[in-house]
Amino acid sequence: MIDTAMIHAHVITPGADLSDAAILVKDGKIASVLPSGSPIPSAEETIDAGGNYVVPGFLDIHTHGAAGMDITDPEESAVETVAKAKLEEGCTSFAPTTLTLDEETLAQSVTHVAAYREAGEKYARVLGVHLEGPFINPACLGAQNPAFVREPNIDEVLRHSAISPVLQVTFAAEMPGGAEFTRRCLENGIVPSCGHSKATAEQFRAAYQNGLRHLTHFCNQMTALHHREIGLVGAGFLYGDVRTEIICDKIHLCPDMIRLIFAVRPLESILMITDSMRASHLPDGPSSLGGLDVIVKDGQARLASNGALAGSVLRMNVALKNVFEVTGLPLSEIIRCTSWNQAIELGRGDSLGKIECGFDADLTVLDPTSFDVKGVFIKGEKRL
Repeated sequence: MIDTAMIHAHVITPGADLSDAAILVKDGKIASVLPSGSPIPSAEETIDAGGNYVVPGFLDIHTHGAAGMDITDPEESAVETVAKAKLEEGCTSFAPTTLTLDEETLAQSVTHVAAYREAGEKYARVLGVHLEGPFINPACLGAQNPAFVREPNIDEVLRHSAISPVLQVTFAAEMPGGAEFTRRCLENGIVPSCGHSKATAEQFRAAYQNGLRHLTHFCNQMTALHHREIGLVGAGFLYGDVRTEIICDKIHLCPDMIRLIFAVRPLESILMITDSMRASHLPDGPSSLGGLDVIVKDGQARLASNGALAGSVLRMNVALKNVFEVTGLPLSEIIRCTSWNQAIELGRGDSLGKIECGFDADLTVLDPTSFDVKGVFIKGEKRL
């Protein structure tokens, strides 16, 4: 017998838009997706989606914090607090993301991630750790702390990964040893990503030739496009197989840039992220990031010292709504950028990111008008 039958679901999954469909779940996996009018077999539990959108659970691979906590906070509870907030915005999996800090603090943060995983991942599941820095260009700090910037060091990365697996490292490809660092990351199953960088197109190509295929928060804190030096932004447009993270809050990228990215770049290369910091899910007011004071006003998080953007307070469900409204593209096309593209890059494209037979029953239910999250299921279990 089927464990769960979700009926009257408006299923939005990469390449398909099915209204009044049914999703059958067995042993945490999707057993079948039935079109409107199909007979529904007996199930242990029947859930009426009420015509709401049902989409693959979001995968946020770049998120520092939420609900007042940061992944690098000293409290072990920080990871669980962030995981709960991510679940509330429709994320079934996420990559806890660190900051440019000393190795001891980063090791403590990774240890807290390991503890959350060992405790059973009560809320959103952990895909792996994303180390953003500390191997960045001091000329492209953004809201990162200059006191802890250092040159790429694969041994340090592997020490952290031995505590809890490192999924991705954001570094500046032009830093000494950047091309070799790229190769070593890939040898160890870690995604190297260029960000907080002033790399020229030539410096980018050196890392590209060693396997670099990922850019962190595209357009932000990287060399801009110029007609005599295309920089990293130009490389992101030129190389279709390079995956680009985008923060779709209409602040980090203006609506026209969001439209341009979706018009020019292959859909399979776009990864929507939040880059959220501790003030996400909270009202405007004072906050902090990596020991630096932040002011959140009108939904914008900026350093108190110089006004630089300090991450975002964006939620994944809002990012999806923004892209849908800005681009006018069908949701069945956009939705792959919230989950399946990320899963493919991580070698999990056959189990995460689609509502299809054999995939994990990681599902997010959204109001079709507001995109508010109405329910979240992980491996068929209702978590929200």
